[in-house]
Amino acid sequence: MALNISSHRGEKPAGRIRQRNEQLILAAAEQEFAACGFKGASMREIASRANLPKANIHYYFKNKLGLYFAVLSDIIDLWDSTLSNMKAEDDAAESLTRYLRKKIEFSRDHPLASRIFASEIISGGPNLGSYFTEGYEEWFRSRTAVFDQWQKQGKLDSNIAPNHLIFLLWSSTQHYADFALQVSSALGKETLENSDYEQAIETLTHIILKGCGIAPPA
Repeated sequence: MALNISSHRGEKPAGRIRQRNEQLILAAAEQEFAACGFKGASMREIASRANLPKANIHYYFKNKLGLYFAVLSDIIDLWDSTLSNMKAEDDAAESLTRYLRKKIEFSRDHPLASRIFASEIISGGPNLGSYFTEGYEEWFRSRTAVFDQWQKQGKLDSNIAPNHLIFLLWSSTQHYADFALQVSSALGKETLENSDYEQAIETLTHIILKGCGIAPPA
């Protein structure tokens, strides 16, 4: 379920310079929004972080809200596309194992975007109204329907509520981005290492598959 906004891309052929500048701007915007929130962030500071003239920021993104949407839509598209790829005919063990790995990797590779999304939700989602109204419930029902079919096919324990299982998948994986400081502090480290993420993947996969009555994939 993608954000219902006009794309900032595709207006002109995207050459290497354009792609590089967009990546620089989005990375700088992630840092600024994560540090200051939407209200406190400024296009001037984003330009400074990107080491680009402020005019360049407005060339690629019309305003701060458009840039904010772009940062959020990138991470949401990654999350939703991974869940959207699940089908009733798939092997439940393989699908859930693959999903958990992808979501943990997103937390490792895109922690700031995840924290920005979490902050937006905690504050009531004032800038995500269209995302949660334009077919979101219908999309979510289509995802729980896959788990319903798995239950009917005997691939998943029947006493599990599919919607709450999805909520568990979301929260357990995004925890390693949104609460990375707490996790790393508990482990006595400045930052999480790849081995920590691998252990998280293995542990969550074992617990969730076993709790769902699913044998792990070969």
